[in-house]
Amino acid sequence: MTWMCMEEKNDDTLYQHFLQGDTASYDELMIRYGDRLTFYLHGYLHDINDAEDLMIEAFARIMAKRPNIGEGAFKAYLFKTARNLALRHHEQKRKMQVFSIDSLDSEIAERVLAAGTGQIDGNNPVEEDIRLEERKQLLHLCLDRIEPELKEALWLIYFEEMSYAEAAAVMKVNRKKIDHLLQRGKKNMKIELVKEGMVSAY
Repeated sequence: MTWMCMEEKNDDTLYQHFLQGDTASYDELMIRYGDRLTFYLHGYLHDINDAEDLMIEAFARIMAKRPNIGEGAFKAYLFKTARNLALRHHEQKRKMQVFSIDSLDSEIAERVLAAGTGQIDGNNPVEEDIRLEERKQLLHLCLDRIEPELKEALWLIYFEEMSYAEAAAVMKVNRKKIDHLLQRGKKNMKIELVKEGMVSAY
């Protein structure tokens, strides 16, 4: 019964309970976002072990600093913290890598591919004719041709299902910029997918 009640709590409630001394609530936040944050960090680090380490560090920093996070902003604050850690990690290693989505699993691939074709309802006739692995390879090929900033915006909106405001906070841009990146990203994906023979895109 206790587990069911905790699962129903939103991020704000869980974080406030943690601030009041309930560490189990913070554990629930780690369960809720740990894997997703690791996938996101892998887009920068290209190393799953480093991604897991920085995921834990991002949570640990929030736990130690106990910042005052605005209502509805925990997820964006967490991802922004992790993004800063990833960028600093690259600076320390003197690497100039950018966000990529080479490690997409099938669920992520289908979400972003659907966003690119404008068909997000799962009834895409093209998807019925092409095997999953071929779709993933096609997606990677097309994503490699668009700018890293566009890839990251697509990830945050279509996989992490963030609002424009949350994605803007993570990427340190305004909401108008997110909208611009998203529109450009979908437009560029459509162009690249059409080049690869997906003539039903849009």
